[in-house]
Amino acid sequence: MYTAVTIMQPTNKALLLRLKADHPTIEFVGGTTFKWSHQRRELTIGDGPELYLLHELAHALLDHRDFQFDIELLRHEREAWDYVRSDLAPKYAVSMHEELVEESLDTYREWMHLRSLCPSCGLTGLQTKTSTYVCTNCRCSWRPNDARRHALRRYKLT
Repeated sequence: MYTAVTIMQPTNKALLLRLKADHPTIEFVGGTTFKWSHQRRELTIGDGPELYLLHELAHALLDHRDFQFDIELLRHEREAWDYVRSDLAPKYAVSMHEELVEESLDTYREWMHLRSLCPSCGLTGLQTKTSTYVCTNCRCSWRPNDARRHALRRYKLT
């Protein structure tokens, strides 16, 4: 869910070596997208700014796990960025770029908004259970797919 921002250099090897030494219980693996897997204790290093690497490391250090409600995901994202700002960026001498942080958070805000739109009337619904929404206007219920990296789909429930 990250947008391309060219205000920072890609992750440098010295930083990565230091992170591996400082956090030996986390496995750092290569990939195309930055992400943290709590189940595997694995941080995937994608292509892009090193600030994203610190962000995913923050998820690990804050022990972020799965979420039940969409708003919890946004809370995790905000907490991770706050931890990067207050602790990790200063410790590892990585410059904070607030517009990158806000662009990243905007992708999650947009994701939440789109998931909450009623497939029948188009108004915003309320999440009532894990991945289940109800429209306060037309009473339609639906379940959206995860769609953080793929096309959003909303399935009406009967």
